[in-house]
Amino acid sequence: MKYIKDYNDGDRVFDIYLIKHKQSAVTKNGKSYENVILQDKTGTIDAKIWDPNSAGIGEFDTLDYVEVYGDVSSFQGALQVSIKRTRLCQEGEYDPANYLPVSSKNIDDMYATVLKYIASIENTYLKQMLEAFFIEDEAFIKAFKASSAAKTVHHGFVGGLLEHTLSVTNLCEYYCKAYPMLKRDLLIASAICHDIGKTKEISLFPENDYTNDGNLLGHIVMGTEMISDKIREIDGFPQILASQLKHCILAHHGELEYGSPKKPALMEAVALNMADNTDAKMQTFTELLQNNTEQGWMGYNRLFESNLRVTTLE
Repeated sequence: MKYIKDYNDGDRVFDIYLIKHKQSAVTKNGKSYENVILQDKTGTIDAKIWDPNSAGIGEFDTLDYVEVYGDVSSFQGALQVSIKRTRLCQEGEYDPANYLPVSSKNIDDMYATVLKYIASIENTYLKQMLEAFFIEDEAFIKAFKASSAAKTVHHGFVGGLLEHTLSVTNLCEYYCKAYPMLKRDLLIASAICHDIGKTKEISLFPENDYTNDGNLLGHIVMGTEMISDKIREIDGFPQILASQLKHCILAHHGELEYGSPKKPALMEAVALNMADNTDAKMQTFTELLQNNTEQGWMGYNRLFESNLRVTTLE
């Protein structure tokens, strides 16, 4: 099959794709059409069915696998497919592995590195808490390995949560060496746990969408609740240590307007916020460059609040 990342303006589409999203809409002139998002393991692409009632447009819905025939064009700097014909496919006509975006890094190797960080923790209470999640809780381990770190912004793929968590932890390990006043055990434990709530906030692929609790509570609150539940099972866990750990989780987005219930009040919370923000933005920029078809200026990006450009050394 031809993957979405390989399409260019003017190409013709004739292959099977997962329907990530489908929604009816109406043009300014009152004409009905369908908004569709096609997905494979390399990413997604917007598509339109301008005449849903035309011959050759078969019935299908979100999360169906559909054979699509259409044309690729560039619209406002992004590629878009105009769908001409569709056919609902049956199980056996496609390999699901081709349609789920997966981390380019080895998931088992990344998880083994996380376990090495946990083994290096000296504080017995923090180590027990981490082991309760990452060694003893099989359901959590399965979800953590399979979860994405976001719906669309960064690390939106199978293994994305694990990859992001390890990157943040690596940055925090560097901070501990550069700034010895940081309490390493607290910071590393916070880094490993900072986004565990995303295992409940975002459903697994192929949906990869916000759950009811994800919309109502969010991963910061849910992650703090998960930590509180584990801590209650550990005899003698110091109250001040529990509060400092949970503060780091609650403050890791840095600002109230970014979803953190608290702003950082501990040096470790500041470090975690910086590491989380660094990895999120660097990965976001990486994915923008990977999906970019233009040279030079790429256009305004809301996350960076800037008109972004491809770097050249000429």
